[in-house]
Amino acid sequence: MATPLPLYLDCDTGIDDAIALAYLVGHEGIELAGIGTVSGNVSAAEAARNTSALLRAIGRAGIPVAIGEHDPLHGEYDGGAPHVHGTNGIGEVELEPGADAVAETAPEMLVRLARELGGQLSVLAIGPLTNIARALELEPELPRLVSRLTVMGGAVWAPGNITSFAEANIANDPEAARIVLGAGFSLALVPLDVTLQHRFDDDDAVRLEQRGTGLHVALGRMLRRYIDFYEQVGLPRESPLHDPLAAAIASREVAGTEVRKVVLEVVLDGEERGRTVPSAADGVESPAVDVVVGADAGAAEAIRRRIHSLAV
Repeated sequence: MATPLPLYLDCDTGIDDAIALAYLVGHEGIELAGIGTVSGNVSAAEAARNTSALLRAIGRAGIPVAIGEHDPLHGEYDGGAPHVHGTNGIGEVELEPGADAVAETAPEMLVRLARELGGQLSVLAIGPLTNIARALELEPELPRLVSRLTVMGGAVWAPGNITSFAEANIANDPEAARIVLGAGFSLALVPLDVTLQHRFDDDDAVRLEQRGTGLHVALGRMLRRYIDFYEQVGLPRESPLHDPLAAAIASREVAGTEVRKVVLEVVLDGEERGRTVPSAADGVESPAVDVVVGADAGAAEAIRRRIHSLAV
């Protein structure tokens, strides 16, 4: 068997983060070296509680969880998205508390792991990029210390989901996104352009609940709450696989079938604040990133299979 891929996960644990976490733990080719949380769907502290509770439910309470940045680089945390993910971030589902967060912060954990693993660590960021930007302040060589950074965020050629222009993870801290996208990481961006193409539906919620374990029943109830939100805003009763798809791409189980290498700019001002746009400037020196706009048609099934395989 191949050596598992060491991965640091940075998340703002709401419902699709929870599904992504279950996928990653269910993947024998991934070694979760640590998890950091950031304010986004919920506060960083609430995200850490959700993450630890999920890890306990999965039977992996030993994976360390570190609390990261509460506020974006500029301004203050806006209170999250309770209308989407519920007031507790996981659809009002109640889980038994997990282990306490570790003493180090999420940016400190990321830098330590990157240094210890000497270029082997992969990073998956499925929340705002505040922790990654702060980690760059601690270790400017971070882009050369990690093997790959996969980011769920942005809407490059598709409309946004928090405004007409901007996707939520980028919009929650555009200054951090600009820093990270321009830092020189080997970086794959998994934007709405591709995540909206891959979905779970009510049948998935039913199948999770029928699986019968405490974890799967909880995930099924979370998923149903997420699907309810999309119906309430006039969309089909389906949930896009935003964070789970990014996790599947980071794990290398799902491949990007169309990837465009682009220099991206992040708009910081005006009504388009948080928008990710291809640079139109000649001679731009910022590094290009890999923007995934197509992925394997079987992505949802791969994610579904890993989650159902969890023995808890």
